[in-house]
Amino acid sequence: MDGKTRYQAPALKKGLEILELLAGATDPLIMSDISAALGRSVSEIFRMLQVLEEHGYIARAEDGYRLTNRLFALGMNQPPIRDLASTALPVMQDLARKAGQSCHLAVASGPEMVVIIAIEAPGLSGFAVRVGYRRPLHRSNSGRILLAFQPPEARAAMLEDIRAITDELDEADLTARLDATVTAGGAISPSPMLTGITDLSAPILVGGVARAALTMPFVDGAANRATMEQCSQLVRDAAHNIGTAMSPIFVVPPRAADDDQ
Repeated sequence: MDGKTRYQAPALKKGLEILELLAGATDPLIMSDISAALGRSVSEIFRMLQVLEEHGYIARAEDGYRLTNRLFALGMNQPPIRDLASTALPVMQDLARKAGQSCHLAVASGPEMVVIIAIEAPGLSGFAVRVGYRRPLHRSNSGRILLAFQPPEARAAMLEDIRAITDELDEADLTARLDATVTAGGAISPSPMLTGITDLSAPILVGGVARAALTMPFVDGAANRATMEQCSQLVRDAAHNIGTAMSPIFVVPPRAADDDQ
């Protein structure tokens, strides 16, 4: 073998390249930018953009092309994610009601965390993260939870994915934070995005591994139903309940009586 892929699908490859490029872009991209970034002609890119738009994977606006949530929706239909969502949703709704705060559930997606469920705070005001929100694993409380509660080999592989997208990774500091998070059973950290919000996070553990992270962006105020400490405990209790419901229950069958006895 010469190391080349045995089967070639040029059109599919171009389409995937476009999707991956748009997924990593912070802003919509115009056709010429996509063409230059991928090293392909505008005519090639034009045809692919038309097909991807017709099938609902991308959308066009005045400022360029962007991904839609179609890929996200397809991923949500996978049985493990669908079961997690159906199990977590009522628990999260109860959590938001008791705490008077919003909450969201995130899972790992390559070197990033992505929010798959978001419950708004009850009442007329509050802060909530939108479904589909992404952020590098090491730069969010949810992401660090997903990194922390992993077997050593899985954590190492996730860190390798992160190194592939950034040169600004202080692994010694991050490892210390992750180990402290495991010891504490969760994490409390100021929001990296907004002043005055504190992220309260806990792992959804199935088989001792974090399959998801439950986070409450706590907003302090005179009308709060619970303190930050109380809300942190509510988050941990909710995460434990979701993990317990997700964990398979192994029933050991009774041992058959020995005929000789």
